[in-house]
Formats: sequence, C-alpha cells, structure tokens
Amino acid sequence: MDTTESSMTNLFLQLGLPAGKDEIAGFIRDHQLPEAVLVSEAPFWSDGQRQFIREEWREDADWAIVVDELNEALHADAVAARRARD
Repeated sequence: MDTTESSMTNLFLQLGLPAGKDEIAGFIRDHQLPEAVLVSEAPFWSDGQRQFIREEWREDADWAIVVDELNEALHADAVAARRARD
C-alpha cells in the first residue's frame, strides 16, 4: 500500500521530475497546453509518466485530485486566452 501523501511536490517526484517550488512553477510555466490537449496526452511526458497519469486519473485514485490540479495549471494560459476572447 502506498502511503505517500498526494501533493503536487510528491506528484512531481512520482513522475521523476524536479520537485522544488520554483521547479514546479517553471515546469508549469514552460509546458502550457492548448485546451484541446489532454494532460495525459501532452507530448513532453515519457511513456511511463503518461501511463501513470492516465491510470491515476482514470481510477479516480488518491493522485487524481493532484493530477487534476496539474491539468488545470497546464491549461491556465489557454483558458485565460479563451476567456479574454469571449
């Protein structure tokens, strides 16, 4: 049983990414996605990272909430641009 706390820091560690506050902010800033691209389909993930994200989101597992938060953060610019147009 995995007892790791589901947090953005731990999600980044789980994905094998640098997990400092500034590193997470930089990743999100540098990897913004168009609205039509699912977070699990982003081109920057490795196959293993993509599989983890898909499984956790699909199973509505403990990580699903944090994956959803990451999804929202990675789409923030696209959502803001759409709202500005509307």
